[in-house]
Amino acid sequence: MERPALLALTRGDPSGVGPELALKAWLALHAEEAAPIFFIIADPDHLAGLARRFDLPVPIETVEASEAAGVFGRALPVLPLGHPVKGVLGRPDATDSEGTIRSIEIGVERVHSGQADAIVTSPIAKEVLKRAGFKHPGHTEFLGQLAQRFYGEAARPVMLLWSPELMVVPATIHVPLKRVPQLVDIALLVETGKIVARDLQRRFAIKAPRLAFAGLNPHAGEGGHMGREEIAVIAPAVAELKRLGIDARGPYPADTLFHAAARANYDVAIGMYHDQVLVPIKTLAFDKAVNVTLGLPFVRCSPDHGTAFDIAGEGRADPSSLIAALRLAGRMARVPTGAAA
Repeated sequence: MERPALLALTRGDPSGVGPELALKAWLALHAEEAAPIFFIIADPDHLAGLARRFDLPVPIETVEASEAAGVFGRALPVLPLGHPVKGVLGRPDATDSEGTIRSIEIGVERVHSGQADAIVTSPIAKEVLKRAGFKHPGHTEFLGQLAQRFYGEAARPVMLLWSPELMVVPATIHVPLKRVPQLVDIALLVETGKIVARDLQRRFAIKAPRLAFAGLNPHAGEGGHMGREEIAVIAPAVAELKRLGIDARGPYPADTLFHAAARANYDVAIGMYHDQVLVPIKTLAFDKAVNVTLGLPFVRCSPDHGTAFDIAGEGRADPSSLIAALRLAGRMARVPTGAAA
């Protein structure tokens, strides 16, 4: 029997719901025989205090990564971060940013060194990190830099949102909507399509991924009457992907791409901008969606929600998305590279 995956879980912003969700995820998974095993890179005293505050029966045990598997059945394994928490629940402190960033770095380092099989990242607050000098638009872009640092590989990270009902990719991510028409070009869409097709094969074991491209304009431009990006950019990109042997389709009107019958005809929908594809998946699977970063030399998943400072400290945060992220990362880490190629 194949061993469960060992996952490195980052702490996220300690003033948000991430630490509470980690405690609840351990309660849900620790007694399950085939569940993925995880250790969290955090402050053990902070987690122990939260377990008492929320009356959660979660023993805390300090470990090295190599010890986590032996501990997981009886306690939440914690790899000490060395950055005590300064902020309080619901009120983040920028002085915690160094520890939040360091937790991500350690997670990637542990995967690179073979001490963990994948990384799962807890939510961060980008505006808090930026006050401390964080120069990246978000997790996705920072992980691309870490891939270069630890693996010596230039990575082009691609955001994929996964749920049992739908997988989506935004071709552009954290940019103002007015910039999208200038950023979406043939090269971007072809590169995105190639990365998505490759990683659906090697990470999800989909032998011949079907990629459906959404149009940028209403009605996919309606033959050029509502915009020409579909004719000048998206259709040529789809044609080039087909030439490369990738099952690419479209462009399709976005307003008819996400109902059940349409979803049966593709494996992933690629949209031109963030909300075009994130609104449908969050509507269909708000508590089950998982953020996956493709294009990296390691597996990374994350719950598809933010820090939820507004409810941090109330003890009512729902761990469903984190549990889904842990399960998906565990499955992805166990798919042999090239298994479906």
